[in-house]
Amino acid sequence: MAVRAPRRGGMAWRYFGDARSTLMAPQLLLLQVAHPVVGAGVADHSTFRAEPWPRLVRTLLSLSTVVYGGRQAATEEARRLIHVHAAMKGTDSAGRRYHALNPEAYHWVHATLVKAPVDGQRLFGKGMTDEETEQYYREMRDVGRVWGLKDHHLPATWAEFSAYYDDMVDHRLEHNQSVQDVLDELIRPAKPFRRLPGFLWRPFARIAAHYALLVTVGTLPPRLRDRLHLTWDHRRQRALRRFAFLVRVLVTLVPPPLRITGTLAIAYWATHRPGTDPAAWRPLGAR
Repeated sequence: MAVRAPRRGGMAWRYFGDARSTLMAPQLLLLQVAHPVVGAGVADHSTFRAEPWPRLVRTLLSLSTVVYGGRQAATEEARRLIHVHAAMKGTDSAGRRYHALNPEAYHWVHATLVKAPVDGQRLFGKGMTDEETEQYYREMRDVGRVWGLKDHHLPATWAEFSAYYDDMVDHRLEHNQSVQDVLDELIRPAKPFRRLPGFLWRPFARIAAHYALLVTVGTLPPRLRDRLHLTWDHRRQRALRRFAFLVRVLVTLVPPPLRITGTLAIAYWATHRPGTDPAAWRPLGAR
């Protein structure tokens, strides 16, 4: 089956890399590792605990290349991801065997990437219309196909996707060591690079930790928040609303193209480097 790339100016292009979507990154990461397979794989094979910032940057670069990088760059990145994850397997702390390419886990990672920008726009912007959401979801389904997901792994409509997402939250996500590692990093963010003086980093880290935790905990599904024993109350809810209002005001001062400048820079690198043919994109496994 031929797969269409997210088109320039389309819903996925417009919203996935929006600066407001990046504010959801810690929440997205927490949701991902709450899946038992993803959590076990990160605990056993990831460098997140040793170098959380480089790990996050690599993840964002990878995802942005898939959405913005053009056909061949997206396909090559998807193949690289499958190759990297193919050897990640083992037994988790509960004695369950896992493999990083487990279709359910792979689909869940994709699902969190689909949902986070929608939630980010709802909290920090005016939100997507029903029509925009459906179009955005259709385009992100194509991203899932590039990653190697089959149609039966990808709900056909946004309503079906939402039902699937809620079911996963209710029945599959759990507290594990990787969840705790993410929370610990949010509470005490590591320096982005070692030579940064501590006295310069600590004041910024306190502010960053406060708002990162506020957004992450406040946007989790309440039933999952309770399962992870995370505290939330009316005072924190009011603080989140004030922060969201501030973000909305600041974003209105930024021209829309500049809201995804970073991802467009990645797209330029991915599609203009020597040997790249933007017209040669095929889904994984296509011949």
